[in-house]
Amino acid sequence: MRKLLLTSLSILTFSVSFGQTIDDLKAEQASKKDSISAIQGRVDALQGQIDAFPGWKKGAFGTIGANVSKFNNWYSQGTPDNSAGNIGVTLNAFANLDREKFFWKNSANVNLQWVKLDDKNNPADEEGFSGTTDVFNITSLYGYKLNKNFAISALGEYRSSIINNFNDPGYLDIGIGATWTPIPDMVVVIHPLNYNFVFAKDDAAYESSTGAKIVVDYTKQLGAISFKTNFSTFQSYKSSDLSNWTWTNSFGYTLWKSIGVGFEFGLRNNNQETLANALATVPAITPTPTFDSIDNSLQSFYLFGLNYAF
Repeated sequence: MRKLLLTSLSILTFSVSFGQTIDDLKAEQASKKDSISAIQGRVDALQGQIDAFPGWKKGAFGTIGANVSKFNNWYSQGTPDNSAGNIGVTLNAFANLDREKFFWKNSANVNLQWVKLDDKNNPADEEGFSGTTDVFNITSLYGYKLNKNFAISALGEYRSSIINNFNDPGYLDIGIGATWTPIPDMVVVIHPLNYNFVFAKDDAAYESSTGAKIVVDYTKQLGAISFKTNFSTFQSYKSSDLSNWTWTNSFGYTLWKSIGVGFEFGLRNNNQETLANALATVPAITPTPTFDSIDNSLQSFYLFGLNYAF
């Protein structure tokens, strides 16, 4: 009886001790978690101060889209034996310097696409890839700050293509005016004194002129989402036919590490390019195409594919 009582007492003591040990461990674990949270909060606060510190900020993200196909004896279509492919690449990059008295913002946008259609039954067709979408744009903006949101600024912007017709045409805008930064990720440039240089081998449709330059750019990254929209327009003082505008938009969503999906589309209106295309496409037309006779169609492109964030 005595042995049974001692055994029961020992088991009860062990159970109570074990229960107290588990509770102590859980309490200690909770205090450690609180400590980790506090440390992480301090680290995040320091990182926020680092991000807000004036200096160079650089970044880039891009999209790659591709598809290939091959048909043999597929008689329901016009070319039953063919191989086709489409490759597209976009890149958006920026490098910005922000100081107490001035800022210097630089950005680049490249969008290239190639298409291939090889008809096996037509030995005269082209077998390689041909360039289709071809966009190249670099911008450099310097501003001397008058206050937190306004600055006197100078802008240089160059637009052209690089696959088929580099600098033919090419556009270089150089001007001065003011820049408004209502929020950290948005820049609004208004330059009433601007000269639009136009470069082209055949200048029948192209002419340089003075005018006003307006640029609105917004770039933002929220977690896994990257977004950029840019609207750039030149309004000629000489003639509205010499004016032009381009609007590009880029989206990226990271799914795993730096890889995700991306989408980009752009719109453009340019009377000079439309006239040059009409003159080159139908050179024998009568009467000769002019700004008044052509239909200035809206230009557009889009690309959807894999995205890689740098």
